[in-house]
Amino acid sequence: MRKEFLSYNPPTIGEAERAGVMETLCTPWVTTGPKTVAFEGELKTYLGAPAVVALNSCTAGLHVGLVALGVGPGDEVIVPAMTFCATANVVEHVGARPILVDVCPDTLTMDPEAVRAAITPRTKVLLPVHYGGHPAHLDELDALAAQHGLFLLEDAAHAISTRYKGRLIGSRANLAAFSFYATKNLTTVEGGCLTGEQSLVDKSRIIGHHGMNRDAWKRFDRSGSWYYEVVLPGFKYNMTDMQAAIGLAQLKRLGSFQARRREVVARYEAGFKDLTALELPVELPWAHSSWHLYVIRLRLEQLRIDRNTFIDELKSRNIGTSVHYLPVHMHPYYRDKYGYRAEDLPVAADAYSRMLSLPLHAALTDEDVDDVIQAVRELILSNLA
Repeated sequence: MRKEFLSYNPPTIGEAERAGVMETLCTPWVTTGPKTVAFEGELKTYLGAPAVVALNSCTAGLHVGLVALGVGPGDEVIVPAMTFCATANVVEHVGARPILVDVCPDTLTMDPEAVRAAITPRTKVLLPVHYGGHPAHLDELDALAAQHGLFLLEDAAHAISTRYKGRLIGSRANLAAFSFYATKNLTTVEGGCLTGEQSLVDKSRIIGHHGMNRDAWKRFDRSGSWYYEVVLPGFKYNMTDMQAAIGLAQLKRLGSFQARRREVVARYEAGFKDLTALELPVELPWAHSSWHLYVIRLRLEQLRIDRNTFIDELKSRNIGTSVHYLPVHMHPYYRDKYGYRAEDLPVAADAYSRMLSLPLHAALTDEDVDDVIQAVRELILSNLA
């Protein structure tokens, strides 16, 4: 058994990130300024995005995206049940109703057929999540959006470097929100961005910065002007240069981070492939996952142990895990407000009861991965029904 606890997913921060922060501290700009602009430019180039605005979270990106699309009271937004609560919360923030739908059994991304059945005259936006880094079924969702005159806003919190049929998520004209939270494949500690066509991103930038028509650093720079106007009641969602300095360093390392993640995934798959009591995550032939998560599902009918006990046993062996996620319709707020029962969205509910996320990050050593494999194998083989 391991002697030290293996954290589930700590950030991979190195000397380049620390140097970038120290350099920024020695400049006149620590909040939104030239490094944020540079980070936006580098992201735009990397993703092939039409335009990018850096923000303080993916939640901010989703929120300003909905506002930019004109979503409000009386509207409905279709959201997958298997996601972090923020995906649905932002719909509530704008006064619309999140319509929760089930997910595909293999990828746990939004089921296009469930979406088709949920569309009403009040539907305004489809909000798919690229769960765990695996892309959602965008062709099918695009077709539904076109047929019904709907907007598509992608929750790409897990999807930096994800490709759908060869094309990077974030390179399309529709809006897509990314997360750079501490556990993500690329981190700015807290942070995110929104990509999409120029006009929508320009509008989102204003919405995310108090509704002001001029950024502070442009006003206070020697060549700038103090004058600004508020053109709408916006929010304070701007990214800082401190965050962007970390992001610039992380973006240069993203290729190596992703290569290591895929090595870890290959090692897990080789270590678990003979265990029929485990359902392993998939990567469909048309997909290139970012592998933000490695989610296994226990086939409980083959085991004498439940999911929660399995997690506790791994923890006792110094292996950290997590669960992604309690489905949105099972949270008390959404359950009680809209009258959902767990069985209303059975794929999500069943997956939740059996799932756990294993450690997956770029700093894992082969020995770390082998320790995880050994612990999981021992628990499975000693608890077969």
